[in-house]
Amino acid sequence: MKAVYAEIITVGDEILYGQIVDTNSAWMGTELAKIGIRVKQITSVSDEASHIVEALDSAKTRADIILMTGGLGPTKDDLTKNVLADYFHTELKLDEQSLADVTELFKSRGYELTELNRQQAFLPATCKAVRNVLGTAPGMWFEDEGKVYVSMPGVPYEMKRMMTDIVLPQLKAYFKPPHIIHKVIQTVGIPESMLAEKLDEWEIGLPPHIRLAYLPHLGGVRLRLTGTSDNAQQLEQELETEVGKLTALVPKHIFAYGEVPLEEALGQLLKERGLTISVAESCTGGYLAHRFTSVPGSSAYFMGGVVAYDNSVKMQVLGVKPETLQEHGAVSEATVLEMAQNVRQKLNTDIGVATSGIAGPDGGTPEKPVGTIWIAYADQHGSRAKLLQYNKNRQLNIEYTALAVLNLVRQSLNIAVDE
Repeated sequence: MKAVYAEIITVGDEILYGQIVDTNSAWMGTELAKIGIRVKQITSVSDEASHIVEALDSAKTRADIILMTGGLGPTKDDLTKNVLADYFHTELKLDEQSLADVTELFKSRGYELTELNRQQAFLPATCKAVRNVLGTAPGMWFEDEGKVYVSMPGVPYEMKRMMTDIVLPQLKAYFKPPHIIHKVIQTVGIPESMLAEKLDEWEIGLPPHIRLAYLPHLGGVRLRLTGTSDNAQQLEQELETEVGKLTALVPKHIFAYGEVPLEEALGQLLKERGLTISVAESCTGGYLAHRFTSVPGSSAYFMGGVVAYDNSVKMQVLGVKPETLQEHGAVSEATVLEMAQNVRQKLNTDIGVATSGIAGPDGGTPEKPVGTIWIAYADQHGSRAKLLQYNKNRQLNIEYTALAVLNLVRQSLNIAVDE
């Protein structure tokens, strides 16, 4: 089993200036992995011939496949085609099929073909043209010393069509790469370092063709098991066995398998149990409701919410007692518990949750500094609150709080099942 590696080179000053975001490389990496090809490196270079040549020279030392995007337009700053002709010591030659394609494209749009666009049909003589049915610039496929070089337009929809229709099938046939299978396990409520400690012995015992990656993100860690083999069915079985072992080690922190966000996994859990939920928000200002309602079909379990930012709204709409606010303050266990209990009753839901805190960057006191936040959960069995201590970044405090509430609901539902 020989691994097949690709390198991606994106050409264009606009990427380096930050004027556009390189979404092409991420998409290409995902699609290449599906056919068993691993991306070794992604490089972005300027619209300068010497930089493109340096990137090509470097890439061929590491990769079997070099994929390029960008620099194929009709203007003077589009250098890729001429650079490739020089690089492979060949001249430009008219490709009749490419000329027919670009002529037909202009005709379909009601334009006459310009000389500038006609020049796009001239390609390096040693390449095979890759048809572009959506644009004016054909791609180019070169083979040299056992390696394949493919140049494609930087326009995402043109590149994707080329890759899907032509490039990916031909690469698979040319290299016959092994199978690559990923398994993603989503965890929450445990730091990466603690997770690594719990999984250390199991990770050491993984077969050499299966690797584990830790992918931390806001409030959680995605675990990705990647296996490589010529036998896809056997590899699938091996990966499922390892996922089972992993699950047994950290069962309470796993909320989903696959690319599933926490709010979607929680929504599925609520639907399965026939439960409804409502929210009372202060410091999150509606962001928690947004997380719930971002999931299609959330109307099956999410009934609504109240953004009680001011104390008058907490009292008049949610029914928080004035003496609670006076004695304990808005940012307190007592207040957030009343908010969760009362929104559940007022909106007639099985579960009520609430947030109240000091998101920042100002408004804190020595007793309650910025980042002090209370969250609460209430259902027919009772209620519980939790104190969070975050930082002075307002947006992060809001996002972390919403995530903490989602996880509190998940944990509370699991506790009910355990009992």
